[in-house]
Amino acid sequence: MIERDVPAASVPQQWSGIFDARRLTEALKAAGPPLLFGLRLWASVCLALYIAFWLELDNAYWAGTSAAIVCQPHLGASLRKGWYRLIGTVIGAVAIVVLTACFPQDRAPFLVGLALWGAGCALVATLLKNFAAYSAALAGYTVAIIASDQLGATGGPNGQAFMLAVYRASEICIGIVSAGVVLAGTDFGQAQRRLAALFAAISSEITSLYTGTLAVAGANFDDTQQVRWKLLRRVIALDPVIDEAFGESSQLRYHSPVLQTAVEGLLAALASWRAVAVHLRSLTADRARHDADAVLEAMPEELRSAPDQGDPGSGSGAGSSRWIADPTGLRRICEAAVRRLISLPASVPSLRLLADQTAEVLGGISRALNGLALLVDDPGRPVPWGSRVRLRVPDWLPSLVNAGRAFVVIGAAELFWIVTEWPNGAQAITFAAIGVILLAPRADQAYAAAKGFMVGTAIGVPAAAIIAFAVLPNLEGFAAFSLALALVLVPVGAGVAQPWQTVVFMAMAANFVPILAPANQQSYNTQQFYNAALAIVGGLGAAAFSFRLVPPLSPAFRARRLLALTLRDLRRLARGQIWRKPEDWESHMYGRLLALPDEAQPLQRAEMLAALSVATEIIRLRPIVRLMDLGSELDAALEALGRGNIALTTAHLDRLDDALAARPDSAALRARGGILAMTEVLTQHAAYFEAGESG
Repeated sequence: MIERDVPAASVPQQWSGIFDARRLTEALKAAGPPLLFGLRLWASVCLALYIAFWLELDNAYWAGTSAAIVCQPHLGASLRKGWYRLIGTVIGAVAIVVLTACFPQDRAPFLVGLALWGAGCALVATLLKNFAAYSAALAGYTVAIIASDQLGATGGPNGQAFMLAVYRASEICIGIVSAGVVLAGTDFGQAQRRLAALFAAISSEITSLYTGTLAVAGANFDDTQQVRWKLLRRVIALDPVIDEAFGESSQLRYHSPVLQTAVEGLLAALASWRAVAVHLRSLTADRARHDADAVLEAMPEELRSAPDQGDPGSGSGAGSSRWIADPTGLRRICEAAVRRLISLPASVPSLRLLADQTAEVLGGISRALNGLALLVDDPGRPVPWGSRVRLRVPDWLPSLVNAGRAFVVIGAAELFWIVTEWPNGAQAITFAAIGVILLAPRADQAYAAAKGFMVGTAIGVPAAAIIAFAVLPNLEGFAAFSLALALVLVPVGAGVAQPWQTVVFMAMAANFVPILAPANQQSYNTQQFYNAALAIVGGLGAAAFSFRLVPPLSPAFRARRLLALTLRDLRRLARGQIWRKPEDWESHMYGRLLALPDEAQPLQRAEMLAALSVATEIIRLRPIVRLMDLGSELDAALEALGRGNIALTTAHLDRLDDALAARPDSAALRARGGILAMTEVLTQHAAYFEAGESG
C-alpha cells in the first residue's frame, strides 16, 4: 500500500473554505436588519387584525393590508406614508359619498364618475412627489375600494356608501396606527442623521472641489464637469430622504422651506461653479492664473482645505464631520466671505465675474449650511420667517398621459365587468385602479414595477392557499393564527428590506392579506378564494398591460421636452412676458432641473444649467442697466434672444458692454461681468439657444 504525504493543514484549510466563520458572521450580520423588519411587519399586521377582529368589522383584512402597506424599512418613511395614507383615505371616503349622492340610482354616470375621479387622482399623483403623490393615488383607489363593496353583480350603487366609507376608513386607520405603534416602539429612526450627513458631504465636496478649480485656474474643466454631474444627481436624490426626515420630526415639517432653500442653494452653487469653470477655460493661462489667485485669496482658509476623498463627487469623502459639528460657524464664515468677494476691487470684467460667481457659490453653500444647522439642532441657527414651500410643475404632459391611461383602464374594467357579469368583477376594477394609479408616477419604470407587482401577487396566491386550506383549519385561537401568518410575512418582509426584486416582495407583503381575507368566521370556500385571487391578479395584470399599451413618456423625450419648455420660458423672460418674482422664477427653473431623468445626457444637463445661468443674469442686469438709462440696448439684446438669434444677441450685448465701459463705477463693472458670463454661455451653447429660431 502506497502512502501519500498529505500536509497536515490541507484538510482544515479545505473545510475552512466551506465553513468560513468570518463570512458566516458577515452574512448573519447582513441578514439581521431585514429579518428584524420582517418581524416588525408581521407584528404590525397581527396587531391590526386583532383590533379589527375585536371590533368585529366586516372586512377586517383591510386593516392588516393597510398595516402591511404602511410598513417601510425606515421609520420616517413609514410614519410619513401612514400620515399621507390617512389623508388620502379621508379624501377618498368623502369623494365616494359625494359621488353616490350625485348618482344614487344611475349606474352609468356613477361608473363614469368613478373613472374620472381615478384619472384626476392619477394626474395629481404625477404632479406631486414622494408620499404626497401616494396620498393622491390612495384617494383615487379608496373610491374604487368602497365602490366595489356597494356594487352588486352588475348593478349600481346601493345607497350604503356613507357607512361603507366609515367602515373602510376605520379599518385603514387601524392598520396605519398599528404599524405606527409597532415601528415607533422598535425603531428610533435615523433619517435626520442620514440627511445631515448627506448635506454635509455634498456641501463640503462642492466647496473644496470649487476651490480646487480656482487653484488650478480651470485646467481641470473636463474632470470637474463629470464631478458636477455626479453631484447634481446626488442633490436630486436628497428629496426622498428629506421626506423621510419629515416623517420623524414635526420640527422639520414646520421648517420645511429651510430645507427646500438648502437644496436650491446647492443647485445655485453648482450653476455658478460651472460658469466660473467655463470662464476660466476661455482665458489665457496667465490671465486665468492671475484672476483665480485674486479670488482665492479672498476665500477663508477653513473653506480652502479639501477633505480626504476617494472618487470626487461620489460621496466617498470623509471630511464632512467638521461641517456637521459647527454648521452655524461655517455659515458665518461663508457670509463674511461673500461680503468680502462682493467688495473685492476689480478693474476688469473678468475678475468681477469670478468674484461675483464665487460669491454665488458661497451664498448657495450658506443656504445649505442653514438647512444643515436645522438638521443637527444647532441652537445658533436663526429661524427664517415668511418663506413657503412652492409647488413646481415642470411639465404637464406626463400627468395628462397618466390621467388618460387611468380613465381608459378603469372604464375598460367596468365595461368588462358589466358584459361578463363576473361576481368578482368589482374587485378586479379595484385592483386595476390600484395598479394604474399607484404606479403611474414611476414614469418609464412603471411597466417593470407593474409586472413585478403582478408577479409578486401571483406568487402570493399559492402561499395564501396553503395557509388558508392546509394550515388554518388545524389551528385554534388568534395566537396560532398569528404564527401561521409569520410563516409568510416574516420572510417576505425580509425580502422587502433587501435590494433584490424589492417590488415583487412588496406586492407579496401588500396583497397576501387581502388574498387570504381572514375573518372572525373564516370561510374555506375554494371557489370564492380562487375567484377573488383571479380578480386581484387580473386587475393588476390589466394595469401592467396598460403601461405597455399606453407607455409613459420615455426619458429621452421627457428630457427634450423639459429643455424645450425651459427655452420657451427663458425667451418669455427675455421678452418680459413673465411677471413672477425673481425667486419664484428661479425656483421654477430649479424644479425643471430636478425633474430631469437620470438617463438625461450630460450635454442636456449642461444646457439646463446654462439656461439657468442666463436667466439669472437677465434678472440681475435689468434693474442695473435701467438705472443707468441703458435699458434700450439690453432690451434689444433680449428681444434678439427671444427670437433665438444668438449672433444678434451677442452683438447687442457687446454694444451694451462698450457703453458700460465708459462708466467707471462698480455697478457698471458688475453689469459688464454679468454680460461677459451671458455671452460665454450663449456662445458655448448656441445650438441649444437657437433651437426653433422664430426669426
